[in-house]
Amino acid sequence: MGSPDLIASVATRLLRIPLPRPWGPDVPRVHVIVVDVTTADGATGTGFSWTPTIGATAIRALIDDDCAAFVVGKPADPEPVWDGLWRHLHEAGSGGITTLALAGIDLALWDLRARHHNTALVDLLGRQRDSVEVYGSGVNLHYPLDQLVEQAGRWVAAGHRAVKIKVGRPDLGEDVERVAAVRDVIGPGRRLMVDANQRWDLPAARRAITALARFDLTWVEEPLLADATRAYTQLRGAVEVPIALGENAHTLHRFRDLLDAGACDIIQPNIVRVGGITPFLRITALARAHGATLAPHLLPELSGQLALTLPEPTLVEDVEDASFTALDCLTTPSPVTITSGHLTAHTRPGLGLTFRDGA
Repeated sequence: MGSPDLIASVATRLLRIPLPRPWGPDVPRVHVIVVDVTTADGATGTGFSWTPTIGATAIRALIDDDCAAFVVGKPADPEPVWDGLWRHLHEAGSGGITTLALAGIDLALWDLRARHHNTALVDLLGRQRDSVEVYGSGVNLHYPLDQLVEQAGRWVAAGHRAVKIKVGRPDLGEDVERVAAVRDVIGPGRRLMVDANQRWDLPAARRAITALARFDLTWVEEPLLADATRAYTQLRGAVEVPIALGENAHTLHRFRDLLDAGACDIIQPNIVRVGGITPFLRITALARAHGATLAPHLLPELSGQLALTLPEPTLVEDVEDASFTALDCLTTPSPVTITSGHLTAHTRPGLGLTFRDGA
């Protein structure tokens, strides 16, 4: 892919961005840590890390201190930099804050590589298809029923053929009522997924999934604590609805453990939480080897581009009013366009993301 130059500097800035529709009283905003990596010849690549609630200043500090000190002077080659930096940071944990920090560096290096070849990321990696399906999603467990129904109507009007809503109300009867109402709005021909965000234990998950299965669910997401591998294996054997899991898995090793244990049918890596494009590509290969479906979590500006490079079709998540365009944190048009429930990517060099100086 060419001889990379040496990394000369790493700079960060933190954007705190209000959500047009808060994800609940405790999540009124999201945080984007923008990372610029500059090489000795003056070329700059831009990446980012992201977190809705916890750890933004810690992520930035880890990048500014430990990550920058390790990568400066090394060739700007994403794969060996990622492997070396992950081992270097491992004392602070194999995933979580460490992989969130790694993502900022890794994405900047991939941006640099694509810019070096004057091509878009999707074409650098190898475009496999012209478009990918997008599903409408929302952080909506706190919505009253009428607002949830209105949101489902907006997804239908926008042309989405698949939608996802939150479940896990204290009263299972409320979940049943809400899922039934959304199924009524979207009709029988669209796919419907539900996300419990780790709210149930094993007995509660069995009861809830059994009660909700009649609404023809495509998957149920994170019904249990994300770390409960054995319980997921037991649950998967007890219900007919496919299990989706992975937004809170941070390493290739964790995804391998989940797949080896037969804990889920669909894996959902978040490109930032796993540490960037380098590990994401390895996780996609792992899923393919296990015959598991892959559906990336959030961040359609980036996950959509990567979905276009996969041999297998997948679904890309678009949370209402939470894209970088909706958050108004870009100074140039988004590198992706979503129309009638399908995403296409443009051909600007690099990742195609130019963030504002402050928010």
